Amino acid sequence: MKIALIGASGFIGSALREEALDRGHQVTALVSHPKKLNATATNLSVKQVDVQNTAQLTEALTGAEVVISSFSGHAQDDIRGYYVQGVKSIIAAVKAADVPRLVIVGGAGSLRVAADTRLIDTPAFPEEYKATALGAQDALALLQAESALNWTMLSPAAEIFPGERTGQFRLGQDDLLVDDQGNSRISVQDYAVALLDEVDHPQHERQRFTLAY
Repeated sequence: MKIALIGASGFIGSALREEALDRGHQVTALVSHPKKLNATATNLSVKQVDVQNTAQLTEALTGAEVVISSFSGHAQDDIRGYYVQGVKSIIAAVKAADVPRLVIVGGAGSLRVAADTRLIDTPAFPEEYKATALGAQDALALLQAESALNWTMLSPAAEIFPGERTGQFRLGQDDLLVDDQGNSRISVQDYAVALLDEVDHPQHERQRFTLAY
């Protein structure tokens, strides 16, 4: 499958890139700094793209069978605003390039921990992550407002960390998943497994879903 991967050199993007390549997909890595990636891997090409430049992004996405977005605004002063504007550009470019599907990395903050309480609303939610979480929540609302775009968002567990690729985890929808000790955790490697499983065998079209151990 021809995959355009936005943000392919980041923490989650790198895991997605390696998982996609291991499955034999043809990956075009769309990054702002190409020198961060070694493009010698089989089935991998690298393109420099400014996500905020919709026309440039549209050209880079043309011919892809699916777009995976691991775009983030972590390095920006206005994290939330930069991210939301970038997601708007990605949505517009996916539609303009006539790519059949968009699969996007979401956040855990908008997952429910009670009927009327999101994770981001809890006292323990770290202040330094709120702008990112609010941006991901805004992105979900943008996707849900789309009438034609075929999209999927995968929200991770509350804690995502470098670890093992086990292939063993639980899936959910809009509620935060926790284990018997009340922990919500997933390795970035297993996050990549779940997202590429969704790419290979769609089960959550026009939906957000989540996972955890």
